[in-house]
Amino acid sequence: MIEIRIHGRGGQGAASASMILARAAHLEGWHVQVLPEFGAERKGVPVTAFVRLARQPIHIRSGVYHPDHILVLDPGIVRSVDVTAGLKEDGWVILNSTKPPSSFEFAGVFQVATVGGTSIAAKHKIGTATAPIVNAIMVGAFARATGLVSIDAVGAAIAETLGGSTTDANIAAAREAFGTLTLSMTLLHEALLRKEEAHDRGDA
Repeated sequence: MIEIRIHGRGGQGAASASMILARAAHLEGWHVQVLPEFGAERKGVPVTAFVRLARQPIHIRSGVYHPDHILVLDPGIVRSVDVTAGLKEDGWVILNSTKPPSSFEFAGVFQVATVGGTSIAAKHKIGTATAPIVNAIMVGAFARATGLVSIDAVGAAIAETLGGSTTDANIAAAREAFGTLTLSMTLLHEALLRKEEAHDRGDA
């Protein structure tokens, strides 16, 4: 079972991101479960949403305490919320940020990926200048980092879940995020990769 926690602020669409991700996974044969958004509904207040994916029917109904991956819609949240709380050792932290992954203090402990979701939203005119909407964009980034769902499935899920006049813009923005995500592996994964490369060369 794969568990994902999504961090955002009220009004940013964390719940919609969870529904897009769940629908994309369902289209590719996963069993899915979306848990309610937790946190005050007031605009700007930190909120969380959760998604479970599994190859078998999901019967568990408890909260998500040890997620496999984290999706962060608002980069400012990391200053007030421990977004990595409970995250499993091999987990990805995927952030809406123009900073390099290595600039975050948890880089090296967890796998970190960043993408300029806010600027992508502005480019595609999704939301407003003061309130960009990055939910679909960040699901596109999630698809690239984890490989759990394809970008084609994300596009189809956006069309089904969001619809409306911004569908094409959201799909294009999600694809841009998929293509421009910056990835940073942990030291452990780098060591394993070097070992695999040495094995392929016949050094080991």
